[in-house]
Amino acid sequence: MIAAVREFANRFLGRGDATITVPSFDGALKPNQILESAETVLTCDAPEDLAIDGSNLFIADGRRLMCLSGGTASELRSFEQPISALCALPGGGLAVALGGREVRMYASPSAAQPSVTFTDAAFNAINALALASDNTLIATDGSTTSDVDDWARDLLELNRTGRVFKLHPGNKSVTRLAQGLGYAFGACAHGNAMLVSESWRHRLVLVQPGASPRIVLAHLPVYPSRLSKASSGGYWLTAFTARTQLVEFVLREPGYRRRMMAEIDPAYWVAPRLRSGRSFKEPMQGAHIKTMGVIKPWAPPRSYGLVIRLDADGQPLYSLHSRVDGINHGIVAAHEMGDDLVLIAKGPGRVLRLPLAGVAEEFRT
Repeated sequence: MIAAVREFANRFLGRGDATITVPSFDGALKPNQILESAETVLTCDAPEDLAIDGSNLFIADGRRLMCLSGGTASELRSFEQPISALCALPGGGLAVALGGREVRMYASPSAAQPSVTFTDAAFNAINALALASDNTLIATDGSTTSDVDDWARDLLELNRTGRVFKLHPGNKSVTRLAQGLGYAFGACAHGNAMLVSESWRHRLVLVQPGASPRIVLAHLPVYPSRLSKASSGGYWLTAFTARTQLVEFVLREPGYRRRMMAEIDPAYWVAPRLRSGRSFKEPMQGAHIKTMGVIKPWAPPRSYGLVIRLDADGQPLYSLHSRVDGINHGIVAAHEMGDDLVLIAKGPGRVLRLPLAGVAEEFRT
């Protein structure tokens, strides 16, 4: 009863979850253009995720599993469905999620058959895989109703059906660790628990068996996604795009959203995107975006590129940006490989590389 009264008051007064304000990029999230200086090492049709076994870089490109070794990219195999997530396993193995509904574990990337296959009927939008501290596999499932690529619809429908699963290779069983999340998209081991990105609530939560998720980092101005560990401690957190007041306003207008989704091509919905500026039909354009044909770097972002360096407690240290006038938008994966940070910019279809020494120098105080 109290929760219902609080929700009504928030909606009436425009506060709490009903506010349309968006936190500013400030402090550790102060904008820069560092991602625009990254080297493009590979251009792909549909890059989705990365996995690194120490010496080789594996790339999910649509249905193709690519391997980048010694500066040369080669196709290892092709699957019958698009790859929705990758994870390197101990001993040189590889876990692959297909179509958001199936997870296969291979003893090696070139193995002919999977050693274990998980096809739980509950799977619907598996979008990230990560190793837990006990070497079991963690899978985040964004939604029970929207397919893995239909995340914009899931956002506009205000769905909160994300789950976190634990996959046990030994007995091939599946345990649900959390549910009711606002689009779970990314996980990383944090002691005996897991840090999980909750995209639609713009936060990181700590998930552990037998306990409710605990908020670690909240009120982000972006939609967080996949995580990976940093070699010097802490984490890299990707954000596939940024929030805007326009989208926040639309999320609070149910009649408008229903008509928009029913009558307008999904490419032109008022919703976040992985790339923008390609069509005059886009909803965000005009003087607040361009002046005399030049895109303002501080304009409201329909698409954006961002990766955040977190400390061991999950708090931001600094961030790498590709602003509105940049190209390297839609950062969905970031992993350290040797002396470099390797990233996927899904918007332009690029695999990027940034020297870690240069990044550290940029933020040295």
